[in-house]
Amino acid sequence: MLDLIPLPGSWVPSLAGRQFAVATIVAATGSVPRPVGTSMIVTGSGAVLGSLSGGCVEGAVVALALEAMDDGGTRRKTFGFSSHDAFAAGLTCGGELDIHIEPVPADLPGETAQHPLRTSLRQLADLEPDQPVALVRRVGTSGGGAVVLSDPANFRAAACPELAGLLRSKGSLSAESLLQAEALVRSGGAGVVRLAEPGHCPPGRFGGDQHQDPGAEAILVESRLAPPRMLVFGANDFGAALIPAAKLLGYHVTLVDARPAFASQPRFAAADEVVTDWPHRYLAAESAAGRLDSRAVAAVLTHDPKFDLPLLETALALDLAYIGAMGSRRSHLQRVDSLLTAGVAPERIAQLHSPIGLDLGAVTPAEVAVSITAELIAARNRAASCTPLRDWSGPIHQQQTRRGTQPAPTNVSPQEIAWT
Repeated sequence: MLDLIPLPGSWVPSLAGRQFAVATIVAATGSVPRPVGTSMIVTGSGAVLGSLSGGCVEGAVVALALEAMDDGGTRRKTFGFSSHDAFAAGLTCGGELDIHIEPVPADLPGETAQHPLRTSLRQLADLEPDQPVALVRRVGTSGGGAVVLSDPANFRAAACPELAGLLRSKGSLSAESLLQAEALVRSGGAGVVRLAEPGHCPPGRFGGDQHQDPGAEAILVESRLAPPRMLVFGANDFGAALIPAAKLLGYHVTLVDARPAFASQPRFAAADEVVTDWPHRYLAAESAAGRLDSRAVAAVLTHDPKFDLPLLETALALDLAYIGAMGSRRSHLQRVDSLLTAGVAPERIAQLHSPIGLDLGAVTPAEVAVSITAELIAARNRAASCTPLRDWSGPIHQQQTRRGTQPAPTNVSPQEIAWT
C-alpha cells in the first residue's frame, strides 16, 4: 500500500466510515507491470484508486472486491496469460500476478476500534511522499492485521511488540523467517513471508509458487527508506541537466562546487541542496557524519583534475553504489595513472564508470543526462543487457539484483588498469 502514499490525500477522508476493499499483489512471476506490494482500493460503489496491472485485470479485481465486501471474506486470485479465452481476464504481457483482496467493513455507530487497514491507511496518508516507513500486514484467510513502522532502517524484529501482536494466535515466524522479514524492512524491500501454524514447522517463504495453499497465513512486508542521495559535482551545463533527471529517479540531489559564482546560479534551483565547498572535502565530511549509505551515487562532472583527482580518490575509498566521471578516454587513462600513483587499488578503480554514461550517441547536456541516468539504472540491476528490447527474447521485467552483488563494470578490468 506504500505506492498509494504519493497520490492526492483527498481520497482518505472520502473513505471515512465507508466500506472498501484493498487488493494487493502478493506474488509476481514472469513479465509483469507492477511489483509485489502494489495495491488498489475499491469502494463499495465500485470507485477505484490505484492500479495493479495498467488495465489488464482491474475489471476482474473490482468484481472480486465487490464480492468480498458482500460476504466479508478475503480473496486470493492468480491472473496469468490466457490464450484459450479471448474474453478472460489475464495479463497480455505473459506473466502471473497473485492478488490478495481484503474487505474493510464500514464503521458501525458507536464503534471505537477501527479496522487495522483503515487505521494504517490514515497513518500512511499523513506522511510526506519520501518519508521512511514500513508496513507489515497479515495476509491469508483471516487478514485483518497491520502495523506501521516509522523507522525501518533501524528496525529490530525481536524488539518489536507490535509485530508480536500481529502474529499472536495466527502462527509464528521461524528464526530464519524473522530475520528475512527484518532484512526486508531494513533494506527498503517488499516480500511475503509465510507463517507456521501453532505447533507446526513454518512452510517457508512464498512468492511465485502457485501450488502453495492460497489461504495460508503470511505477512506482507513493504518498506521504504529515505531517498538515496546523488551528489553531483560540477556547476555546469551537464550538472544543470542531470539534476532534474536524477530527481525523476527519486534521488535526493546535492550539487557541489567550490566556486561560489558558479554554484549560486538560479538554474540549479531544482537541487535539494547546493553546497559551495571543495568536492573531496565535502564528500569526506558527509561520509564521516554518516550521511551516506551504500545506495548513494556520485557523478563527477567538473572535468578539472584539481577537483577530480582528490575527489575520485576519496570516493573510491567509500562504499557507494555508483561513481561516474566525465571526460574523454584519454582523460580517463590519465586519471587511472594518477590514481594508481596515489595508491588506489586497481580493483577499486575498476568500479569507476568512466567515461560516464551509456553509449547513446548523446551530445547535448540533456542527452548526456539521459545517458548517465540510463547507466545508473543498468548498474543497479545485473540482469540489464543494455540492448534494445526488440533484439532480446527474454522476459522484459527481470528480477532485480540489489547493490552488493552486481559485478564490477566491464569497460576496464583490474588487469588492464595495472598494465596501464
